[in-house]
Amino acid sequence: MAKRHLTRRQSWRIQKIQDERAARAERRAEKAEESLEGGDLGPEQRGLVIAHFGVQVDVEATSGEFAGQIRRCYRRANLPSLVTGDQVVWRADNQQGGVIVAQQPRQTELCRPDQRGQLKPVAANVDRLIIVFAPLPTPYTNLIDRYLVAAEQAGLEPLLVMNKSDLLAAAADSAELLHWLDDYSRLGYPTLLLSAGAGDGLDQLRSNLQGHTSVFVGQSGVGKSSLINALLPGQDLRVGALSESTGKGTHTTTTARLFHFPDGGDLIDSPGIREFGLTHISHEELLEGFIEFRPFLGHCRFRDCQHLHEPGCALLQAVENGDISAVRMASYRHILSTLDDGADSY
Repeated sequence: MAKRHLTRRQSWRIQKIQDERAARAERRAEKAEESLEGGDLGPEQRGLVIAHFGVQVDVEATSGEFAGQIRRCYRRANLPSLVTGDQVVWRADNQQGGVIVAQQPRQTELCRPDQRGQLKPVAANVDRLIIVFAPLPTPYTNLIDRYLVAAEQAGLEPLLVMNKSDLLAAAADSAELLHWLDDYSRLGYPTLLLSAGAGDGLDQLRSNLQGHTSVFVGQSGVGKSSLINALLPGQDLRVGALSESTGKGTHTTTTARLFHFPDGGDLIDSPGIREFGLTHISHEELLEGFIEFRPFLGHCRFRDCQHLHEPGCALLQAVENGDISAVRMASYRHILSTLDDGADSY
């Protein structure tokens, strides 16, 4: 398709809109600074960013007189961009809002590439990645392995959840699916079988979520929404409804939001996060992401070994000896080829 050329008037109008947006953002930042300088703000207190709306964020107060309340806040101009899950220090104003004056160090970051391919954080302080798959649609071990590598790279604890377990009896490849789960269990990854529709296994999942800040990921159609809605009764997770819970705005098509599970633990969720994949990692990070490879790394005959067909490859010898699964080795090779191609597909 030929590239569309804008007319002079269209280019002028686009630039005008961008300039107006920048000016509005500058005025809001100046207003926040004026509030600080004018002494119109309350004392400093700690808070948690639970949603992000452009230059504003929703902060849940975690200390002080407003503990448990949600305030829409601006951030000081000298602070970096904030994301859902950030822990901050904020000060209340007299208009049911506030100003964020400091950001606490992040323990972890979950990142996605933006439209220009630059990695941008989309959630902070997540510590558990819930990888959801199901008998239907047919799961791909390669996609599961991508999520596991991403979890290892980000320092997150993965949990493999097979949803729709009630469909196993009718699945032609049920024995193979259960064998996959056993293989991951032997590697040390925790696994769960459950059915959100039937309500089976949800209590076990709830206990695994307590005390953690989790993100659910997986291919479309595996029942992530059903699981999340079962764990958050009464919450409408359609993105347009998210901002309605605070009564402020609906421009949230891709924003991540933090929810508290009734039985303990938190969820950070958005459609973009649920589909996040494996991008922008090096060959070395990919190798480290396959945890059973680690004892054999550095023992190949050639320092630049790609572990494909080179003589003296320690990983290939481990596959031959049964120490590494041939399926996992094939998955590594496939992911490596997509990294070389700049792709992110399964």
